[in-house]
Amino acid sequence: MNPKFSDFGSARTFGGDQTEGNAKRVAGTYGYMAPEYAIDGLFSAKSIVFSSGILLLEILSGKKDRGLYHPTQSANLVEHAWRLWK
Repeated sequence: MNPKFSDFGSARTFGGDQTEGNAKRVAGTYGYMAPEYAIDGLFSAKSIVFSSGILLLEILSGKKDRGLYHPTQSANLVEHAWRLWK
């Protein structure tokens, strides 16, 4: 199996042979950003897997991720999934 990921915004910043990097300016939707990218601007192929995982969680749970911070919810979708897992 050889999965292919489509653009989650990182296609513009990756070079053809580049597997990781550091963004000077973080851009995108916080709910889909890997924590290391949202906080430090560090991205890699793992960041794309994280974004895909959030999308999969949304599909399976039927809930929308509210991002890192949301005033009316105490947890984002990842925290909610971890609570259910434990």
